[in-house]
Order: sequence, then structure tokens, then C-alpha cells
Amino acid sequence: MAFQETPIRVDHDGGNYEGLLVTDTADPAPRHGVLVCHAWAGRSELEDRRARELAEAGFAALSIDLFGIGIRGDTKEECSALIEPFVNDRERLRQHLTRWLETLAEQDGVDAERLSVIGFCFGGLCALDLARSEADLHAAISFHGLLGAPGGDKEPDYRIKARVLALHGWDDPMGTPEQVVAFGREMSAAGADWQLHAYGNTQHAFTNPNANDHDFGTVYDAKTERRSMQAMLNLLREA
Repeated sequence: MAFQETPIRVDHDGGNYEGLLVTDTADPAPRHGVLVCHAWAGRSELEDRRARELAEAGFAALSIDLFGIGIRGDTKEECSALIEPFVNDRERLRQHLTRWLETLAEQDGVDAERLSVIGFCFGGLCALDLARSEADLHAAISFHGLLGAPGGDKEPDYRIKARVLALHGWDDPMGTPEQVVAFGREMSAAGADWQLHAYGNTQHAFTNPNANDHDFGTVYDAKTERRSMQAMLNLLREA
């Protein structure tokens, strides 16, 4: 294997964004492309590392940027301010995600007929919203993501084509049991092929080795990280 990391620039909605595409150049055959959506702090080494891991597993992965080049959050307040415009305007979020999906499909070495998306925390919401947009996806996978639908409790007016997998910590304060039930009802009403894996004694941000805020409910869990990553690979490799 010979891995190549390529910065990918995107201009959209008046902003400039930069992602990182990781591919295996040793094999010229087009590969299943996977978008990697970042958490509320913005694109970081955590998401880029996931893109590298996916490339090592045989995929072409693009770690995307939704906030703009050099724009990142350091505090909870800064991070919350960064995601607020997208959480409050899900159509705008959908447009940004669609632009990145189109960009991934255009890259050399990517099979444009076989695309997926994964995401973490806010990025999990991104993965789910891209599926909700009726995009032609193989899979949409959310790690400890925000589950709420754009329309709240309203009956969905969309049909989900992607296989959906939500990987959820049962003790996640940002995804209550009531929200989990509402999510399941939404997925079924939207005709999705969906799964939800709930991990006991697990809080929010369980894939982030830097998460250790018990009061806030963000705590890393190595065992759940390992299990959830395997579940992701199983679905991505499904025919």
C-alpha cells in the first residue's frame, strides 16, 4: 500500500474550506468513497486519523471542513457558536454536505457509484442529515451523534436510501432514551434500512481519546470505540 494525502479545497456559500483526501495509490481501481464529518470543534487530527484508518481498510476517505479554513473552536462556548447556524438551518447544512459529497465523487480513485458518510457528535448529525436528503449513499453512520430530525416530531416527507447505523452511548446526555425512540420511529417512517447499537455504561464522545469530562457527559471508552469501529466496517463492507 502507498497512501497519499491530498488537501481538497472547496468554495461554497461565500466561504473557503479545506478537507483532506486519503487514498491508496498502489491500486488504481476506484474505491468506495467515505466522507468523514467532524465534531463541533471543527476538522481536526481526530477526523483526519479516521480518514487514514479508512484508507488502510481499503476505502478512499475525505475528512471534510464545514466551518472554514482555520476556523476551529477551543471552548464549549466557541464550539456551540460554530454549530448553531447549521443546527438552526438544516437546509444550509444539507447544501454544504451535498457540496462535499459531490466533491468526493469527482476525485480520482473514487467510485462515484459507491459513497458513504460517517460522522462524530455534530458530524453524526451531518451523516444522518445527508441520508435524510435522499442522497444516493451506501451507508450513513453516526457515532454518538445528535439524533433529532430536521422537522422535529413531524412525519418525515423524505425516503432514506442509505443503510443507516447509529452508534450510541446509552448514557449519552445529548441523546436521551426518548430521543432514541423518536429516532427509530423517524427512520421506520422514512423507509430506512436502519440499525441502532446502544452501548451500556457509555456516554457522549466515546471515540474521542481526549474526552474526559464526566460532568459534561463526554467520556472516552476504548472498548466501545473498538466495537463501534468494527460495526462501521461491517456495514461499509456489506454488499
